[in-house]
Amino acid sequence: MPGPTLFVPPRRARRGAALTLVFMGALAAGAATAAWGAADGRSARPPAGEHGERQVLSHPAGRSAVAPRAADRHAADRHTVDRRAVEAAAERAVQDGKSGSEAAAELLSRSGDAWSAVYTPREYEGFALALDGAYVGVGLTTRRAEDGRMEVDGVRPGGPAERAGIAPGDRLLTVDGADVTGRPVTEVVSLLRGDGRSLGSWPASAPGTTVRLGLQRGAERWERTLRRERLVTESVEVEELSGGAAGTLPATLIKVSSFTRGTGERVRAAVREAAPGEGILLDLRGNSGGLVAEAVTAASAFLDGGLVATYDVRGSRHVLRAEPGGDTRRPLVVLVDGGTMSAAELLTGALQDRGRTVVVGSRTFGKGSVQMPSRLADGSVAELTVGHYRTPAGRAVDGAGITPDLAVQGPAGDGGEGDAEARGRRVLSGLGGGA
Repeated sequence: MPGPTLFVPPRRARRGAALTLVFMGALAAGAATAAWGAADGRSARPPAGEHGERQVLSHPAGRSAVAPRAADRHAADRHTVDRRAVEAAAERAVQDGKSGSEAAAELLSRSGDAWSAVYTPREYEGFALALDGAYVGVGLTTRRAEDGRMEVDGVRPGGPAERAGIAPGDRLLTVDGADVTGRPVTEVVSLLRGDGRSLGSWPASAPGTTVRLGLQRGAERWERTLRRERLVTESVEVEELSGGAAGTLPATLIKVSSFTRGTGERVRAAVREAAPGEGILLDLRGNSGGLVAEAVTAASAFLDGGLVATYDVRGSRHVLRAEPGGDTRRPLVVLVDGGTMSAAELLTGALQDRGRTVVVGSRTFGKGSVQMPSRLADGSVAELTVGHYRTPAGRAVDGAGITPDLAVQGPAGDGGEGDAEARGRRVLSGLGGGA
């Protein structure tokens, strides 16, 4: 099972109001907001309303798109669920011939813990798959046009959709015979993944299962039957930014959509390969978190050892430290927004407290609790909150988020995305970034 995680699985995310589901491009995307990462991995900032088929369990929006501010650490601790009580409730239910997972879920629902959840073995398999940076699907992303038409926004190179001749701009009419015109993108995503019952059932259909798509290109209409495959997501995108107007210097943009397995090393490789003296723009906007160890590895790219964070597990304090040898001289700016969550907040807080970066954007979400898995008597898995983490300076993130050094609120309608990046580049140039 995965170890400690700082990430927002879909079931937890569905508990609040105005929710969106977001995990790396492997979880389902909901509400129309450009604050989240891209669906198809090509663009870090899709227009509002664009969501991808492979997002069926992604973009976290945990409770709402705006982070809660009221909870302090002591209030959060009151909602931590006792693992033994959950395991005992499940075992009693199984002995009585009832569902252990339902008994555990009932106990959790009364606890007030918004982040603990119970998964069937099949659902947890999907959770683990997502943390590995993979998903099951056909490799296409969709968007809904203003008139309600569902269109193909992008296709994954080499994936089932591309091999079937499907191209961006094609209209998606039906999925397994169901008309998708006018439907929410999240429902279409659910149908594409083979889970028409609910977005909370995880994972979707297994590799090899089929889905029949009705498509239109111009006046031509046709159907294609595709087989779903296990596809791997790219959690790190690197782009070389040339110098431009307003005195901006060349820089390397590293966009991290989630901390799945291997993400930390990919960040370190991107930093090593950047041109000598060139500044780094680390974009964590819309990053829903992931594996704690990967965030610590990413921190090691910019720190020469030392403290990254502390967290408590059932009253026992644990220390997370960066590896020595990171690049401490290269100018660094971190971009954040209300979709920056969990492990991404851990990384941001560490770099900010250590004086290693200037943080630009808007206040982060504020999800600073740590979950660990516990196997129940019927084989289901309870992901339970076991503690909360603090930044090197001792700041609690849960319910508070990370306040940027430079707050940026872009013009109405664009979510501040382009403006935040432009301001970040100017700050980076001021720090001396540029080859």
